[in-house]
Amino acid sequence: MSTDRPTGEAEPKPSRAERGAPTAGTPDSAGAGPEEGPAAVAGDSAGSAGGEPADGGEPQGSAAGAPARDGAGQPGGERAEPGASDDASGAEPVTGPRGDDVPAGKARSAVAEALAAAVRAVESGERDAASFFNEPKPKPAARRPVPAAAAAGPAVAGPGAVARPVRAAAPVAPSAGLTEVLAAGGAPEALAGQVAETLGEHAAEELREDPWRLLAVPAVQPEQADGFARALLGDACGPGDERRARALVARFLERAALAGHTVLESSAVLAELSRRSVPDAEDALRDVLAEGTVLVFREGPEDEQEGEEEGEEDAGEPVRLLLGLDRYAMAEESLADGLARLVNAAPGPGPEPAPDWAAAAEAAPSPSAAELIRAVAAAGLVTHSGGEAARAEPAALVTAAAGMGLRAWAAAHTEDGRRRLTELGVADAVTVAGLLSGQEGPGRDADGALALDVLAVLDAPQLDVETAALLVESLADGTRLVLSGDPGVLWSAGPGRVFADVLAARACPAVVSRTPDPGPIGELVSGIGVGELNQVAAPGKEVVIVPVREPAEAVHRTVQLVADSVPRAFGVEPGAAQVITPGHGGPAGTRALNAALKERLNPGPGRFGGFDPGDRVAYVPAPGRMVPGTVVSADAEGLRLDCGGTPVVVPRERVGDEVRHGWAVTAHQAAGTRWPAAVVVLPGDAAPTLTRSWVYTAFSRGERHLSVVQGVEQALPRAVAEVPAKERTTRLRPLLEAQTRPADS
Repeated sequence: MSTDRPTGEAEPKPSRAERGAPTAGTPDSAGAGPEEGPAAVAGDSAGSAGGEPADGGEPQGSAAGAPARDGAGQPGGERAEPGASDDASGAEPVTGPRGDDVPAGKARSAVAEALAAAVRAVESGERDAASFFNEPKPKPAARRPVPAAAAAGPAVAGPGAVARPVRAAAPVAPSAGLTEVLAAGGAPEALAGQVAETLGEHAAEELREDPWRLLAVPAVQPEQADGFARALLGDACGPGDERRARALVARFLERAALAGHTVLESSAVLAELSRRSVPDAEDALRDVLAEGTVLVFREGPEDEQEGEEEGEEDAGEPVRLLLGLDRYAMAEESLADGLARLVNAAPGPGPEPAPDWAAAAEAAPSPSAAELIRAVAAAGLVTHSGGEAARAEPAALVTAAAGMGLRAWAAAHTEDGRRRLTELGVADAVTVAGLLSGQEGPGRDADGALALDVLAVLDAPQLDVETAALLVESLADGTRLVLSGDPGVLWSAGPGRVFADVLAARACPAVVSRTPDPGPIGELVSGIGVGELNQVAAPGKEVVIVPVREPAEAVHRTVQLVADSVPRAFGVEPGAAQVITPGHGGPAGTRALNAALKERLNPGPGRFGGFDPGDRVAYVPAPGRMVPGTVVSADAEGLRLDCGGTPVVVPRERVGDEVRHGWAVTAHQAAGTRWPAAVVVLPGDAAPTLTRSWVYTAFSRGERHLSVVQGVEQALPRAVAEVPAKERTTRLRPLLEAQTRPADS
């Protein structure tokens, strides 16, 4: 690979924006603001709003950005950028069952004993299980009917349609009582809209009854909620108030979900309560659990294997106690039930005569495609792993199934993924969002199930647990489902690690493609996938390394590459190369890079809420889904975009939440999309956040060219070799294992 610029021209003098100077409408961050690792639960002292978490990496589309402070300890109202959560704050990640999660290991054993005693009480009949404990269901449940609104018959949109999520008809307006109670607690009036939207029309009454309910608003920090409660309660306010513990636990689990976890170990929650100065964390947690604020699950040996005596319990394998919010815990159980239902149900016979799967496999374009077709012929659920070139295999499967008269469809995560499927010959390619909304695809049958026999879902690592649960619940018994994707890329922006857990559970046939990605970029990315950052031959300068010493130089060289070098060397339009960087904040984050790129490529006053016609934007219609677009104009209805040929109007009140400049994006936003050329920017302050999966995802976004603006030196090969994807705490794998037999047994 080359370390030269593609054209070797002299460096122009950097502009003011390239040097990192703040521009109008662009916040200037002091911190690096890199993407946070998926296993980390960001600390509440996060930096400026709009940073990235981790795979999620960056839980996108949340409003969890840390607010500005309008006075000491008072909640502020800085709005997070769309598709973003908190900037990384240096908080220690919440990990698995390590003894150092709580002081001296004492809290872990004490709470384990208390909760295990509660488990025995449930099993002996002394206490109702529904009041405290939720066990995984022993066998898969039947598919639940889809609501009538979702089953309203076929609704096929054009191939470029951008499916928008369903939203409330009108936001809840803040009442005079809410404004009054916020003022009494010292909170700024600007927070009233967010509080009303979060807590609903009875927000004022709820806050008077429980001031810590303010913590349900993502922009509010625990210290701010404490100050609000002190102002309202006076001497009655104390750190041991049970309402405070309840709010802290709920917030901690919500933030864990932003970082990808569906549940957390009890030890991690105890540690957080202790960090927040709750006087008796164990008692407080028991009270929270007793009230049903969160669900508790147990993982570990069966009781008959552990023994019933307390003395035996400590001697055996410890019980793993997991806490989770109902929303995510139940979605994970529903997903496990649905997947087990597909595994255990015989695939539907389809039309008469029976499809000739053997002949289809014989006619397959590659051995891996033939293997996939044979696996799908015999199973209701199949996983398929491979890189970009391997996408041709599920495409061949869908084409073959459609040729046999089956209702076969393929769904991708993004519009670009759908386009690439169409180029592979799949005429009926859709996006997952469009399929579920009814705007794309075959519609639903009389029972509310999707009217199809075979569904191949590409970009499966991008499925979060809620989307996956909804998708699987929408499939009728006998439907064949293929989950296909590249295991090396970043996990979903939302909670869960669906594809990885299904692979690990070995509950169904798993086909691993033997089709490698071609060219120098394919060779480089393949090595990264196994932990090796190799030098690759790039005679056509397909891969170029650009060393830099400081963030200002990184911004300057990036602008040069995007505006001049890459277009001249590869014949792409200026600005068509996509810039990818670890985070939003900092001197070389997306904000600084977008400001510099706009000044060079499309200067203007930003007369449409900071945007001008011709600006490249990242449109985030739903959390975890980024659609590249271009600003066309604006009027009373909102900001008008062109998203891959599809006109989109973003209402004025949504522009700040859903649209940002898009010459530079994060790797999580880029997942599922490819461009002719990619410029990956690695400033020095990004070194601590790099992981193998981040590098793999970012480096694989360019089809013809990859430039790496390298300022992290040896941290890059070290991340590739030693820092795999950060863990997420989930329950899907054991739930699926409990309901299925290993596919190779």
